[in-house]
Amino acid sequence: MLPSLVPSLGIRSACGSCYLNTFKRIISSIEVTSATCNRTAYPVITRTARFGSNYALRHRFSMNVAYFRHQPDEDQCAISFHLTNEQFKVDKVFNFCRTVTENIDASLERMRANIDKEVRKKANKKKKSKPGQQAEQNQVAPETEKLPEVTVSFFDESLKQDIRDMTFSELLNKVRSNQQILLKILDNDFRIDLNSPSVQTISLPQSILAGFYVYPAKLEILFADKDLSEFQWFRGKMPKSNNAQQIEWVPISTGYSYMATPADVGHHLKIVCLPKNSEKTGPVAEVISTCEVQAGPGQCPFEVRHLFTQNKLKNEHQFRVISYNILADYYADSDFSRTELFGYCPNYALHIDYRKQLFIKEIVGYNADIVCLQEVDSKVYDLDLLPVLRLKNFDGHYRTKGSTAEGLATFFDTNRFEVLGKQAIMIGNELEKLDVFQGLWNQIKSNEKLATRIKDRSTTIQATLLRSRQDPNKHLLVANTHFYFHPDADHIRLLQGGFSMLYVRSLYERYQQELKLQDEHFAIIFCGDFNSVPECGMYRLMTERFVGDEMADWQSNEEEAVRGVTLAQPFTFQSACGCPKFTNYTVGFQACIDYIYYQCDKLKVNDIVPFPAEEELMAYDAIPSPVFPSDHIALGASLEWCYKS
Repeated sequence: MLPSLVPSLGIRSACGSCYLNTFKRIISSIEVTSATCNRTAYPVITRTARFGSNYALRHRFSMNVAYFRHQPDEDQCAISFHLTNEQFKVDKVFNFCRTVTENIDASLERMRANIDKEVRKKANKKKKSKPGQQAEQNQVAPETEKLPEVTVSFFDESLKQDIRDMTFSELLNKVRSNQQILLKILDNDFRIDLNSPSVQTISLPQSILAGFYVYPAKLEILFADKDLSEFQWFRGKMPKSNNAQQIEWVPISTGYSYMATPADVGHHLKIVCLPKNSEKTGPVAEVISTCEVQAGPGQCPFEVRHLFTQNKLKNEHQFRVISYNILADYYADSDFSRTELFGYCPNYALHIDYRKQLFIKEIVGYNADIVCLQEVDSKVYDLDLLPVLRLKNFDGHYRTKGSTAEGLATFFDTNRFEVLGKQAIMIGNELEKLDVFQGLWNQIKSNEKLATRIKDRSTTIQATLLRSRQDPNKHLLVANTHFYFHPDADHIRLLQGGFSMLYVRSLYERYQQELKLQDEHFAIIFCGDFNSVPECGMYRLMTERFVGDEMADWQSNEEEAVRGVTLAQPFTFQSACGCPKFTNYTVGFQACIDYIYYQCDKLKVNDIVPFPAEEELMAYDAIPSPVFPSDHIALGASLEWCYKS
């Protein structure tokens, strides 16, 4: 837990904010829904399950419903219900897990024993009183109050009789066939709700900054559709008692994500989820943030860049592309990174819960149509990027780099593009397999050290075939990659470039033939962190289409030197953002190594997103920093088709 992940850095001048004046009362919606679903006349009441922690997940179970959860391929049935008894002060959520082959009589006895234990425990507590009151109580009530006999049974409403001597599986079949089965406990009758939508896990991030998006750090739901489920946000001040259950909550927004405001600073947030599917709703779940909302870092340089991308491109022949290495937590979250590699960056600003708030706001603010990302942690893709970008009408796909926990992600605006194909390979795994690689592979495989090194690399290339929705004749093949980084590996990177272009060319020719695409309406965009400066062979291969055997890159490692090899590719590429002084800026290294290559005979550059000044990059010595979430700078360019349909 990080009770205070980021120190207060001051609040930016507040923009006018409109808060919702009316909100759906989730509790009310639960009552209406439950009453509608209830086949009997039992009153519907909801209570909050009590747990020990201020910040633990809490469910609000309907008081007259026993929730059964069982999937056909599982041998366990989970049971949850909230039992109250005012006389004996019982107020507890009971959870049981029973094997479906077990006889229900044995299960009922186990449930009875647990409930009886709780009743007796509460009764014993009731007997205990202050010393001064004991004598008086003994005089008034000399006899011990008799405890009730705890009874638990399944009851068939239609037959008006208890159900006995059958397996749980048989009981579940009765419930599935809509038979009126009740669970009777003491004086309580519980309607059985099988496989109601439910929230298994929901949590909020450990850092919440004013001016940035907040959304569940983790959400696991069963029998529910996230898009149909409802979410509501609240804020509240922790009282002096430090008891979160005494916070007075104020509703502030609805929806899966929320943009925290300066008014939220110093408050905790609470998210309430009403899980739904197309047929019914489930019990409400809520969780409170472990941290208070904190002031943001002030104006980030990317927000100045956003001034040039305030709107989506409207012209059907134009589209905006972003390429960005977002710095994987896999590399940032280590003692070496914190003390050596990025020792100049405050630790809190390296934490992924802090950084992801920045890079998600940055990516969204570029109003792009195509986004290619490198160094994407698999968890960040699943829990952060994909859920948030889908709210902005994006879809995407992801590919890890071998066994590493990071990889490539390509996103596209579904209002602008339809995806026709998704491909990805790890180059090293395919060197001896793909026919298109064999010519180049046969030229280098005799050098065992070279062959072993390039095969062992996890370098991956991702390709996405997109068709314009506004002009269906227009197709884009978007490639995305991240080349090997080592200083003595110019030859490896150049070979990876050669193999990448062989792969891209094979896809291009295959798609062109299969879909009968016209050449002038089918273009390639190749984005990525190529780890190659403009003087290297990779840039020459892309922009000049040929690299001879005299290229210095081939000799970057004497034992692995590449001899007698030339590379060529047939496409006319240029770098959309040119060759800026740097796209990567750390204390130990500053250079241009990221590119958006485009086919300049089919596409033209209308504008690019201006780069931040070096003074901004040096404000904290280098990047990442409290205002730059990565050690790389995002590249952005607006492209337009040369040939109109």
